[in-house]
Amino acid sequence: MKAITIVGASLAGLRAAETLRRESFDGVITVVGDEAHRPYDRPPLSKQILKGTWDPDRAPLLSDDAFDELDLEWRLGARATALDMDANTVALDDGSTVGHDGLIIATGARCITLPGTAEMAGVYTLRTLDDCLAIRADFEATPQRVVVVGAGFIGAEVAATARELGLEVTMIEMAPVPFERILGAEMGQVCADVQHDHGVDLRTGVGVEAIQGSERVERVVLTNGDVIDTDLVVVGVGVRPNVEWLEGSGLTIDNGVVCDQSCLAAPGVVAAGDVARWPNHRFGETMRVEHWDNAVEQGVFAARRLLTGEDTPYTPVPWFWSDQFDRKIQLAGRTRPDDQTAIVNGSVEERKFATAYGRDGKLVGILGFNRPRQVMQYRQLITDGASWDDAMAFAKEG
Repeated sequence: MKAITIVGASLAGLRAAETLRRESFDGVITVVGDEAHRPYDRPPLSKQILKGTWDPDRAPLLSDDAFDELDLEWRLGARATALDMDANTVALDDGSTVGHDGLIIATGARCITLPGTAEMAGVYTLRTLDDCLAIRADFEATPQRVVVVGAGFIGAEVAATARELGLEVTMIEMAPVPFERILGAEMGQVCADVQHDHGVDLRTGVGVEAIQGSERVERVVLTNGDVIDTDLVVVGVGVRPNVEWLEGSGLTIDNGVVCDQSCLAAPGVVAAGDVARWPNHRFGETMRVEHWDNAVEQGVFAARRLLTGEDTPYTPVPWFWSDQFDRKIQLAGRTRPDDQTAIVNGSVEERKFATAYGRDGKLVGILGFNRPRQVMQYRQLITDGASWDDAMAFAKEG
């Protein structure tokens, strides 16, 4: 291969580019990104940068010199609109095309929005650096009341940041308990209690009927008839993978770019990060993972797959973290609400504990509240294929 195109100036795309250079690929690498920015780190967008304790210039993943050393051809502010598999070209929205011998798809995902809010001032989603800076500017314009729609990890982090800035926060969640679908009701309630402990008005089991205002948002109407006056709304109800540009390309699209066990979507085409969906044999399921750590690992893996052609299965143990107030919440593995659970370290009452998850006699997950060492220990046990009994014996030894 003499030319590789990476569509997606993302964390996964950058790690893929770094891997290509590290593996001695000296051809042309073109990186296409629909934002004007070179790849930057997203986790601080809901925390340090949103809060104002970090300047935006801390967001880029590399220094200018390190970016330059990679010798990449940047096509920023250009959105991919089509892939021609026969001609090996990617069409861009400026009318140009980019040719390639190999293609890495790392287009990530975008936030789901609420109907009728696209043109309403004061209603935001948080995905990009520009989103973050717009919300931050609104926070600094001294709004007093913030509504967060969705109590997922992004919503919970935004709520925590807003409370730490002294704002009144109401968080709306349709599920009876936040994170119940992932963590189960008991552990989901602990997450809810963290928000309650810090003054967030968390309302569960209810949805949004309408967001109202004239020139700017003024109130949120809930499905139970409650009306909440607000100065600002942040919507965090999930994301959709950016795959529309691949329609008609011949690739299989189903809640992402469908790949084989090695991240290969088609000959000469791999995918990585939030957009990739592949069978993870470690857990016996096809998954699409929206975590920072997976973007790093899969970006590296997909680039090597493209270069070497080796059909090695990609079988990570997914892992992520969320900082909320004074709690660092970490989850490793693949958990379900009906898994068996056991507290293996610490105290739930003190919000400092680790909970193991098991299924079919195997350890499949570990949740930690301010327990990073234990999370990493049990993540390694999951990687090693430990049984539930092995995990419980390890807990007794500890």
